[in-house]
Amino acid sequence: MKKAYVIGVDYGTDSVRSVIVNALNGQEIAASVFYYPRWKKGLYCDPAKKQFRQHPLDYIEGLEATIKDCIQKAGPEVAAQIRSISVDTTGSSPVAVDKTGTPLALNDAFKDNPNALFILWKDHTSTKEAMAINEHAKKFDINYLQYVGGIYSSEWYWAKLLHIFKTDAAVRAAAASWVEHADWIPFLLTGGSDVSRLKRGVCTAGHKALWSEAFGGFPPNAFFATLDPVLDGFVDHLPKETFAADVPAGTISEAWAGRLGLPSDVLVGIGAMDAHMGAVGGQIEPYYLSKVMGTSTCDMLVVPKEDLTEGKTVKGICGQVTGSVIPAMIGLEAGQSAFGDVYAWFKNLLSWPLQLIKGSEKIDAAAADAMIEEISAKIIPALAAEAAKLPLQEQDLYAIDWLNGRRTPDANQLLHGALTGLGLGSDAPQIFKALVEATCFGAKAIVDRFEEEGIRLKGLIGVGGVAKKSPYIMQVMADVMGMPIRIHRSEQTCAIGAAMFAATVAGIYPRVEEAMLAMGQGFDREYLPDAARHELYRKRMKQYKKIGAFLESNNL
Repeated sequence: MKKAYVIGVDYGTDSVRSVIVNALNGQEIAASVFYYPRWKKGLYCDPAKKQFRQHPLDYIEGLEATIKDCIQKAGPEVAAQIRSISVDTTGSSPVAVDKTGTPLALNDAFKDNPNALFILWKDHTSTKEAMAINEHAKKFDINYLQYVGGIYSSEWYWAKLLHIFKTDAAVRAAAASWVEHADWIPFLLTGGSDVSRLKRGVCTAGHKALWSEAFGGFPPNAFFATLDPVLDGFVDHLPKETFAADVPAGTISEAWAGRLGLPSDVLVGIGAMDAHMGAVGGQIEPYYLSKVMGTSTCDMLVVPKEDLTEGKTVKGICGQVTGSVIPAMIGLEAGQSAFGDVYAWFKNLLSWPLQLIKGSEKIDAAAADAMIEEISAKIIPALAAEAAKLPLQEQDLYAIDWLNGRRTPDANQLLHGALTGLGLGSDAPQIFKALVEATCFGAKAIVDRFEEEGIRLKGLIGVGGVAKKSPYIMQVMADVMGMPIRIHRSEQTCAIGAAMFAATVAGIYPRVEEAMLAMGQGFDREYLPDAARHELYRKRMKQYKKIGAFLESNNL
């Protein structure tokens, strides 16, 4: 085989990016990014209510724009030899669809209804429904939550579905099913027109929707019907079978092949969540925690099946599912609901006065916009540089990182962030330092939970924008964790992971592990912990936990 190319598509929170990759050596041939225009305008979102929705047109337009741009950059010779496409997305980000599998928002009657859009992973409008699921599960002899850490989250499929069905009768009546973003894009590309034939990935179904081979599929209708009558019969329309991401969803449709300029025999892989494919792109190894660090974090771990005794589950995480990362291994997921979002919040807070520049009589509108953009871009790097100069002391400011609730350990999306120890001498770099330490303490709490549950980690792998661009944050992370962090070389780890799965789907490699070995780009930096700073952070971690426990016990 002389030449073979594949496409990896990565749907993130703010944008979609596509890459064309040489499947024989992992070389990136072309890349393109598309920022969601409706999302960028803040449409259909209400942060005060923790409502975050995305329109399917943002996804469709981004898919077409990025792939066509990549093909234009790569040229017709490469385009003619593209073998397959695989897709990852955020999750759980489901949408209500009609019988044809079309999102309701693409029908005129629902085009501006937020409840008919994709309910983004970070949407926390269904906290009450998640609490109801957790209480309801206690009534059954079978623990249907055992494979999702024992606690169901408002970030996940059933809580979101129940919330929308309870609050929007029109959407409930029109919805033939609910489909995860990661499952819908392959269905779209393969020309799907019957939702009953849509293939669901084990990644989203297992980690977010309570599917388990131990139950023979999803929990039975009796579980949902007694939870709330609006769910009666719904699960009966869902398939019992799910698929790992090394399996084809089908062949690209004639319409989409023509629309994108691709060969008509291109295979489309089963979709998965971004962090899961990102872990593969970052060359995950057993017992190395892959930290995909962006707006939130998703922490992925793979464990050989034989190492987890039958019935052994890890409490308080986001699930353990065979085949959700590496098809032949058990994938365990954890993470933080806000990571990069914590820094973005602080930047936006500090940037608020910049809007006053627009009303200045001293500068024209174009120059004002350029100045605001320039200053905003410099805030975080400048804060990081100043924070790195500050001495580390046990009684420095403390922060709690739950600005968007807590994902793991022990999901609780009703929690809030906090700052303590503030005085008149507290300045922006000191507060930023406290926020960075808080996000790293939150990450350490996840590692501690794994080890408390008997899973010893060998090391950390850092991937994603924060890992690549923030040396200060990564050094604090290493010091807090007390273990080294290897930073993956790739700028587009999730998209590269999707490309590795695409190469496996196309049969270029028999297993994704071999695709990882051939296509992996390796690591370009390692952060080593400082023993003295780790000892101080160990003491500060105890206080972080005390403050967090106080907030949680008092519902603050």
